Amino acid sequence: MTNLSAARAFMVEGQVRTNDVTDKRITEIMGRLERERFVPSGKLALAYADVCVEVKPRRFLLDPRSFAKLLQLAEIQESDRVLDVACATGYSTAVICGLSADVVTLEQDEDLAKFAAPILRGCQKLGRLYGVVGPLNVGAPGQAPFDVIFVNGAVDDIPQAWVDQLKEGGRLVVILREGAGGKGYYCVRKAGALSRRFAFDATVPVLPGFERSRSFVF
Repeated sequence: MTNLSAARAFMVEGQVRTNDVTDKRITEIMGRLERERFVPSGKLALAYADVCVEVKPRRFLLDPRSFAKLLQLAEIQESDRVLDVACATGYSTAVICGLSADVVTLEQDEDLAKFAAPILRGCQKLGRLYGVVGPLNVGAPGQAPFDVIFVNGAVDDIPQAWVDQLKEGGRLVVILREGAGGKGYYCVRKAGALSRRFAFDATVPVLPGFERSRSFVF
């Protein structure tokens, strides 16, 4: 077993399973998918660390624990159509493709999208995959509606466009920034509105452009 293979196994056992991720599909995929392929060469030492890995200024791969817990929360089924928001270098997309045969990736950074494209093409057993390059807060209206929307990063507020692109009964999983930290939420569209419930604590970087403007009080 190579050092990276050992690190991958430790990531699953030490960061994912021990944090109540019990979906064997997720642990199996994360246990075999080479996460190091999705990080810049200078960040290989961090590929399996319990940290968010910066792949470009202010853009990150979620730490394995937060990613896996959010993914399990989504309850993705093979028949679901999934929108993967802020896919960055494509790691989340590759994992989601192992859970659902119909995935749309959304990335606004053209350099990251170009980085991800050949890696994703090289992954085995990908189902139907469609890439969209455009503003994250706009979503992918041309590919909607979705059963699931998965968000790779924290936001202060959920854009209405995302809600509009969910099917009735569709799920959205996201980390909302609250105070100095954040909380993972499971959200469902009901009668055109979004209900939500708290699931777990998580502190991850806020996606650029999703920060609520702060006002000063004198």
